Amino acid sequence: MKHVAPDEPTEAGAPPRRVEHRHPRLRKLLAALVVLALLLAAGGYGLYRHLNANITSMEIPSDVQGEALEGLPKGKAQNILVIGTDSRQNAADCKLGGSCGDDKLDGDTNADVEMLVHISADHESMTVMSIPRDTILDLPACTGNGKTREAGTRGRINGSLNYGVDCQLRTVHELTGLTINHFMMVDFSGVVSLSDAVGGVDVCVDADVYDTYSHLKLAKGEHTLQGVAALQFVRTRHGFGDGSDLGRTIGQRLYLSSLQRKLESAGTLLNPQKVYRLAEAGTKALTVDSGLDSVSTLAQVAATVGGVPASSTAFVTLPTVPDPENVNTVVPAEGAQKLFDKLAADESLVKPSPKTTPSTASSATPEATSQKPSPSASATGDPATDGSAQTSAETTGCAQVSTQKTVEINGVPMTPSEAYAASPRIKDSDA
Repeated sequence: MKHVAPDEPTEAGAPPRRVEHRHPRLRKLLAALVVLALLLAAGGYGLYRHLNANITSMEIPSDVQGEALEGLPKGKAQNILVIGTDSRQNAADCKLGGSCGDDKLDGDTNADVEMLVHISADHESMTVMSIPRDTILDLPACTGNGKTREAGTRGRINGSLNYGVDCQLRTVHELTGLTINHFMMVDFSGVVSLSDAVGGVDVCVDADVYDTYSHLKLAKGEHTLQGVAALQFVRTRHGFGDGSDLGRTIGQRLYLSSLQRKLESAGTLLNPQKVYRLAEAGTKALTVDSGLDSVSTLAQVAATVGGVPASSTAFVTLPTVPDPENVNTVVPAEGAQKLFDKLAADESLVKPSPKTTPSTASSATPEATSQKPSPSASATGDPATDGSAQTSAETTGCAQVSTQKTVEINGVPMTPSEAYAASPRIKDSDA
């Protein structure tokens, strides 16, 4: 794909916000469900059974889950843990992961991406809390996958997945004090297939970047990423921010907010082929709990999540501070408990704009929220530690490329932009 160099920022103010009724969004959501229904009707029971057979599911421990619920019934605030794995359990993941040879697979599985999604009881707001993978905790006792870990073992939060999904769920439950009602887990190949299903995801970088670890290589400007390029973007940590795992969170947040806008757009919702590709890719890519283990339930969840306006979807990162024992890791900050308390109280983190009322703040149309990233601003991550957050509609800036020497070529430390300039023979990720 060709990239477009960003324009310089202007002093002109943003155009006034249009206030419209929610009926266009409702019509498009209903139209998408009608399209999916027609596809299932055309394929008959065979297609429904085929999609259901794609889904892998497992139980959540009762003391972690609380009340077992099917789907997302209104009137019940719920938490979904979304896990992206760096599993090397099959040849496809090994190839994408890039860290195992052709003749062997790595049995370890870490939670490369971890986000706790809180859906409000009234389905009017949503909070997505990113958990840095390098967060150090006193971990719970776990036994699974032929391994045992004693309670109080100090380690990275993402390593709990090595003892099974239930161990990862328990770790987040004990950290936050929140029940984990559902989970969704997707592996490397799933990220690739989902980005392909929507025809690519729009992102932006504020400078040339080459992360020699994730192999992301992009020129300054806007890009539409698919396949491996999309995976490289969400895995990049040395290229963004300060080069730590918090830098990876920046890219993930921008990618997911852009994906949400793409999913809300008419071009996706009203295209039968895209709807089917999403259904096929989504069911193949996901491992879920038993409360989400059917196409009909996943469709209901998708409708609920898709019905939350981007302006009412808050993105926040678990508040952390540097680990005093290791500069390469972090530990939860005091502000983390305040954030957990807000989620437990089902409190929205989105602050209404002073120029709009709550009723109009949630009426943004898909057209108003499906714009491409603004190249005139850089996203540097959530600066707040008090539970405040950016909305999905606001998370439209460019990823800020690190200005520190976070990568190296032939043993020579460089900034990601210097590495880009030093590697003219290496193709850009979206070439």
